[in-house]
Amino acid sequence: MAQAQDDLSLFLKDNPDITDIDVFVIDVNGIPRGKRLPLASASKIFKTGIRLPRSAFALDVWGQDVIGAGLVMETGDSDGICRGVPGSLTRVPWLKTNTAQVLLSMTESDGSPFFADPRQILKNVLDLYARKGLTPVVAAELEFYLIDSQMDARGLAQPPVAVRTGKRATGAHVYSMDEMRDFGDLLDDIHDVCRVQNIPTDTTISENGPGQFEINLGHVNNALLAADQGTLMKRAVRCVARKHGHDATFMAKPYGDKSGSGMHVHFSILDAKGQNIFAGKDYTGTVQLRHAVGGIMESMADSTMVFAPNVNSYRRFAVGSHAPTTISWGYDNRTAAIRIPESDRVATRIEHRVAGADTNLYLALAVMLAGAYNGIVNKIDPGKPFTGNVWASKAKRLPSNFDDSLAIFEQSKFIAKYLGADFQRVYVACKRQEKSIMDAYVNPAEHDAYLRDI
Repeated sequence: MAQAQDDLSLFLKDNPDITDIDVFVIDVNGIPRGKRLPLASASKIFKTGIRLPRSAFALDVWGQDVIGAGLVMETGDSDGICRGVPGSLTRVPWLKTNTAQVLLSMTESDGSPFFADPRQILKNVLDLYARKGLTPVVAAELEFYLIDSQMDARGLAQPPVAVRTGKRATGAHVYSMDEMRDFGDLLDDIHDVCRVQNIPTDTTISENGPGQFEINLGHVNNALLAADQGTLMKRAVRCVARKHGHDATFMAKPYGDKSGSGMHVHFSILDAKGQNIFAGKDYTGTVQLRHAVGGIMESMADSTMVFAPNVNSYRRFAVGSHAPTTISWGYDNRTAAIRIPESDRVATRIEHRVAGADTNLYLALAVMLAGAYNGIVNKIDPGKPFTGNVWASKAKRLPSNFDDSLAIFEQSKFIAKYLGADFQRVYVACKRQEKSIMDAYVNPAEHDAYLRDI
């Protein structure tokens, strides 16, 4: 706590022009929820804390209370105590006002973690590793689309117009240097903002859709920090895009006929001596690597509701897409859900390819790492690695729709054990409300098909 207060003093000394501070938690949907404070309130962010309703974590994607979560009426809509995450205090470069931001995490009055805070859930999983002297090393790759700030004539999203050419992005331009150059100023601005906010962005590439890009984050030996950085990077991308007159979306499938946006996570595990426990004689790895893969595969169906959290998420799993649709693993095989990349021996790692870019990073890392932990502890055999086109194989399929995935999640003993039964109930209530609202909506395609001719 004293260190955090010192960090605040040093920050304000280096940034004497700051007048306001944005403070926010990350809800179950991965959406920032919080408020703006005047500078005079800055000292309590790390000291006494900021009070926010516990129900802020149990909102649907539209920001409406989820009564079924049990955190509103049943508790009198009471407050929890939120304190600043050390190291998250940074400037907000995309605003004209002199504003800073701080990520918050919620505890109860006695200092114990609040069970519905996704950040605390990931921390609980990491504590299991720490007790065995193990440390996950994590890096995420996130895909997103730049889209026009104006919808097309049908009211649908459309690709952006590049300032350099005056032309709208069209078609798939994977690894296109021209596409990178067309939006170079915006992409450069994203990296500059991330540098200011201590987010270790690495490679940027043009992806398979028009205006689609991927930004890779550097490996860090703190999965909690990795989730912080990925979550704040998503916020930065969206806000910088607006500054440049566009929007950015991490929606899993913004265009029905184009590539979806995923989040690939690479991770290894260090022992107490700092040695990678996955590193064997070559990149095929050790028995611990295979046990980790076994645990991940065993829990993959239970975890799909986290990897694909929204109704739209399941469009990404369409046949013929680049997204994995099976519970499978393989060496250097991008058609499998779990890929072991060919690499230097010391860099032997797991690449988890299932999650969409719309996932909550804290929850996604929590279930990935919990699965790996469960596999290592219980020595779970993953079976033989798949070769060739796994999509065409007889590998067991991932849940292919929202309802099936939610039902599996709701009954999962794995989720209850590692994320907590109380959180499991809250998450199910939030997702059930989202589905209920979506089911009640009559979309334009239905009008086109049925309104006049049936």
